[in-house]
Amino acid sequence: MGPMDVSLVALVCIFGGAIVGRYLGSILPEPHLSEDSKDSVKLGMGLVATMCALVLGLLIASAKTYYDTQNAELTDMAAKFVFLDRALAHYGPETAECRVELRKIVERLMARLEERGNAPMRPSDTIAIGDEGLFERTQALTPKDDRQRLIQSQAVAEEIVLGQTRWLMYAQSATEVPKPLVTVLIFWLTVIFISWGIYAPRNGTVAATWFVTAVSVSSAIFLILEMYTPYSGIVLVSSGPLRSALAHLGQ
Repeated sequence: MGPMDVSLVALVCIFGGAIVGRYLGSILPEPHLSEDSKDSVKLGMGLVATMCALVLGLLIASAKTYYDTQNAELTDMAAKFVFLDRALAHYGPETAECRVELRKIVERLMARLEERGNAPMRPSDTIAIGDEGLFERTQALTPKDDRQRLIQSQAVAEEIVLGQTRWLMYAQSATEVPKPLVTVLIFWLTVIFISWGIYAPRNGTVAATWFVTAVSVSSAIFLILEMYTPYSGIVLVSSGPLRSALAHLGQ
């Protein structure tokens, strides 16, 4: 299931827990609804609520770190594209075809990023073939002096680093939140809402508060899952760095 599906399931379970709790509160015997029972339930639910808060905080921090890492790698890759293009330009007019090929690679990568659901690279991607073609063209250059030889070696090294970064981003795109952790978190939240429903007053304001709270918690789960899918959905990494790089290529 996607992030939206999981968050909707969470909303139904959590708000449904409050409704179930309200029903239980109307049928439980009076001793179960006494102040002593209420205080005991509060203690237990306080512990569960603390665990939920800790897990949610950790998941949000982890998802934000993952998203920022992907964004930083994309920005770093865009800067390396510009550096590589400038290095090839300083080599001489012999690198004209290499620079054209480099621009095509950046254009294909940017187009791929703007297609929702696509990671920057996959094993069958033609972009990989383009990278190899550029690498072979750069290696095939015949330096005439030490300056060109140095530039060629730097360009080849930069292309290797770019290829490694692309495959790293592809491998990282398979990272996801452990499903058992999300399931347990939703279960804990449902239990908390059941306890609220048992002892809460029966009026519209309370029910509305339950719903808003359930939506808020479900939205947090949705954002966590979205940040773990930065190439699809709503929370996408920006293609701005690649656009900026593309504007400087070939100059």
